[in-house]
Amino acid sequence: MKKKLMRAAAPVLLAAALARAGVAQVRPPQTPSAPDSLQVVSLELQPDSLVAVPVPVDSVRLAWLRTPPELRDLVGDRIGCLETDVPHVFNNHVLSFVRLFTERQRAYTQRVLERENLYFPLFEKYLAKYNLPLDLKYLAVVESALIPTAKSRVGATGLWQFMGPTANDLRLRRDEWVDERMDPEKATEAACKHLRYLYGVFHDWEMVLAAYNWGAGNMQRVVRRTGKNTYWEVHASLPAETRNYVPTFTAIMYSMKYAQAHQLHSPTLNYQYAQPMDTLQLGGRAFDFTRLARACGYADSLALLRLNPELRKSYLPQGYRAYTLRIPAVARPALAVADRNTLFEYCQPLADLPRPLAPRTVALNGVAAFPSRSLVANAAPRETVQATAPRFRRVRHTVKRGETVNSVATRYDVTTAQVRRWNQLGKSSSLAGKRQLVVFVPLPSEPAAAPATSVALTTSRPAVAPVRVATAKPARPTEPAAAPEAVAASPTRPESRAGSRSGSRAAGAEVTAADDSVPATYVVKPGDFLEKIATANGLTVAQLKAWNQLNSYVLQPGQTLSLRAAAETAEDLAEATREVAAAAQAPVRRAARPATTPATSSVPAAPQLHLVQPGDTLYNISRRYQGLTVEKLRELNHLESDAVKPGQRLIVKG
Repeated sequence: MKKKLMRAAAPVLLAAALARAGVAQVRPPQTPSAPDSLQVVSLELQPDSLVAVPVPVDSVRLAWLRTPPELRDLVGDRIGCLETDVPHVFNNHVLSFVRLFTERQRAYTQRVLERENLYFPLFEKYLAKYNLPLDLKYLAVVESALIPTAKSRVGATGLWQFMGPTANDLRLRRDEWVDERMDPEKATEAACKHLRYLYGVFHDWEMVLAAYNWGAGNMQRVVRRTGKNTYWEVHASLPAETRNYVPTFTAIMYSMKYAQAHQLHSPTLNYQYAQPMDTLQLGGRAFDFTRLARACGYADSLALLRLNPELRKSYLPQGYRAYTLRIPAVARPALAVADRNTLFEYCQPLADLPRPLAPRTVALNGVAAFPSRSLVANAAPRETVQATAPRFRRVRHTVKRGETVNSVATRYDVTTAQVRRWNQLGKSSSLAGKRQLVVFVPLPSEPAAAPATSVALTTSRPAVAPVRVATAKPARPTEPAAAPEAVAASPTRPESRAGSRSGSRAAGAEVTAADDSVPATYVVKPGDFLEKIATANGLTVAQLKAWNQLNSYVLQPGQTLSLRAAAETAEDLAEATREVAAAAQAPVRRAARPATTPATSSVPAAPQLHLVQPGDTLYNISRRYQGLTVEKLRELNHLESDAVKPGQRLIVKG
């Protein structure tokens, strides 16, 4: 019975199995063949099949796969056998750089091998002094290729590529003449100190090398962010240059240790070796290194600069700090023929070294230039300065409610940019009420021809001798008629103004009409200072100090400052009035008096005077007196320009 059931179920089970397999595959069409021939069935994968997606291969892994197995194994065994404390992990990153330095960039490695014997003994001396691994000398190859004057695009300089702030921390001096980052001795010792400090922070040489490249602070931030302490654990979080820094160091170390095995050495290479050196103390003298090279017998005038790469110029100025110059010991016989003083005298620069420019005197309108020492010593006459008429007039404007920068500029016929520049206003700055603005109003052009009377005064002015007007005596009847012109011109001579300047007083002259645009007093608030108060009120610091009798710049909150000049005492004003009145009326009396017999004439009222104070201008003075303009003030005092000096007395009312 069971056998019958099995025979009946077998075809059904076979059909079900064949139907389930046919869902996942399609049988290709077959060509008719003999029944007993062997048929080959090819299966095609459907889109829903589980098939592995091909992974792209990066360039480093591709170089690894293309490397012959014997070379990869040989380099790995050699790096693994290096007895050193510095990083020497072998992986595909290191192998790609090994092939770079031994195959594609062989010329670069050979240039480094030429300078190896010149600098490696120096590196080893200081590395042993600071108890550091000797193989850290290959770090200088990674940094600068053993070129002491190398400079990176970001400013790192020298064999060890120090940045400016790091050089300052390591006490490496930098100035216009010497940069100690390019000194092999001092830079190597500074690098050893820096590496010792980094090892005290990270305690891992791979992390030390990465911190030397990227900075200790950046590496510490990466460690805190990732929570990992080794280089290869934080490798993916580093920038590209730092990721390649440690593999480059390992590849350089291997390439130079096994340079002979890779046929990098060649008889055609120009190997450099250290030579015995002597030193010469300059002691702050001006020194020309090209002349010393000529005295040592070198055909190349820059030979000593290559032996002292920290020098930035071919000479040192007089008074420079003590500098020690290195010269070859073989040049000692050539320098022994002359003593030390003769050598320094010969090495003086032929041309004058750069010196600070002498201060250039600024020619002011209406002010005679001060004579130089050479002119005074030679008693040479002072050159005549051609005074030019001012082109602008300074006006102080008080902002009213509703005014804008554009309206102020339109009122005075200037541009808005000029108003903003004169008052240090930004593009979006608004004007507050009662603010003081300074505006320079253009003056109309004066006619070219001057009146004949002014020409006569100008030509007669230099011939007048300096005479004190206050002590002038009445003229005699026999004096010539030309005397009035000479005496009338004397009050406006530069010599007379210079003499009156020495007797200037701090107090101002009497003010008849106060300036309504400036408040009389100001109460100091916390945070105020003289310059701020002066700028806000259109004054100068000198005026505030003179008007308030301040001996320092310190202000106390609550202190009251006067913003106007104090009235001159009656005695000083009367004295000044008498002096100027006598000088002004003496020519009139002499001209009206007959030549034969003196005649008595009535003396008019004495003119009103103003004593010029620091910071005063003709415009400020004219604002203080009713009905007085700048043109009238210049006419009363025979002024050719708007320039006035402190201590000068001006007639403000005739």
